[in-house]
Amino acid sequence: MTTGTAAAWGAAARAPAGAAPRRAGRVRTGFERLAADGYRLLAGQRVGVITNQSGITWDARGIVDVMHADRRVRTVAVLGGEHGYRGTPQAGLSEGDSRDAATGLPVYDTYRKSGQLLVELFERAGVDTLVYDSQDCGARYYTCIWTLYDCLVAAAAAGKRFVVLDRPNPVSGRHALGPVLDPRWATFVGRAPIAQAHGMTVGELALLYNGEFVPAVAGRRAELTVVEMTGWRRTDFFDATGLPWVPPSPNMATPDTALVYCGAGLFEGTTMSEGRGTVRPFEMLGAEGLDGRWARAARAARLPGVHFREAYFVPTFGPFQGRTMGGVHLHVHDRAAYDPLRTAVALLVTAKRTWRGFAWRPDHFIDKLSGSARLRTMIDAGADTDEVVGAWRTELAAFEAVRAKYLRYA
Repeated sequence: MTTGTAAAWGAAARAPAGAAPRRAGRVRTGFERLAADGYRLLAGQRVGVITNQSGITWDARGIVDVMHADRRVRTVAVLGGEHGYRGTPQAGLSEGDSRDAATGLPVYDTYRKSGQLLVELFERAGVDTLVYDSQDCGARYYTCIWTLYDCLVAAAAAGKRFVVLDRPNPVSGRHALGPVLDPRWATFVGRAPIAQAHGMTVGELALLYNGEFVPAVAGRRAELTVVEMTGWRRTDFFDATGLPWVPPSPNMATPDTALVYCGAGLFEGTTMSEGRGTVRPFEMLGAEGLDGRWARAARAARLPGVHFREAYFVPTFGPFQGRTMGGVHLHVHDRAAYDPLRTAVALLVTAKRTWRGFAWRPDHFIDKLSGSARLRTMIDAGADTDEVVGAWRTELAAFEAVRAKYLRYA
């Protein structure tokens, strides 16, 4: 458990409901450790749980169901972000306020709420302590980590306790990659200056937020506690954890999706298809009129850890529903060597050079995703992959130095 700095976690005398039997070689999440300790950290508190369908136990039960059934913890509310508590809506949507049929608990919608709106929501929910437990995918523009940020800021302003139950970064936590957000481009796909692939767990991110950014917004730090995992190493990908994967959003189907998403998600800033509506979103990229020239150009770039197949696909929903897309299918064959950011830049550069129809979305969404106008303007000016990637080297090194202060796993 970590409260600003590292602190020891009390050993559990026995494993109650929700806690897994001890088994070698498997990660124990923050929730498991909280449950194994009898929820002592939450004793006497009215608890609101910020989570979604990915907040599960080692045996795939919802943590809200487990907590609600346990008399040692008083769960009074559930809070959901984009895609909602049950994860039913597509991107850019939520489920609204409701009542959970399984537990009878009120469910509050935090999506597109921040600041005073969240403070008022916390008061309406009647919570003393907020508990966050949701599976991240490792990318700056994945909105669950900004729900964490917004709720942490509001908790600091409202004087509420905040507990993060840590989970693995599914694409490992070896290092950060990519450009760092320019605060002038802050939106809900990036509130604060972190790297595009942050290389941190949600617990580590919460510590970084609270140490670097929350005081400037809320006027003080939040009363934050992070319940750390055991058994996770920074080099671990998700399949090494022994944990079940539940898609934290409808198009984050597998850990393979997460592996490519922090780069291939940039294609949402173009007029091309990023593969939504297929069984391999973000691994299948394309557009009407594209042919095998793009795949050949991508292969010629000799990018490490990935192969490119010429591919054709017809999305079943979204803006390209029912239309035949031509493009590439990414096949990552060496995760340790694969660089999702360099790969994405190379694909953008080669798409622009081989296809006359290449265009950015007119709303400058690419600038919001990449964190500034630099990526777009450099590619438009004819920069090659090495020039684009080299442009963020200094800012990435500065972020790495800040990030190092908040890492909690070997």
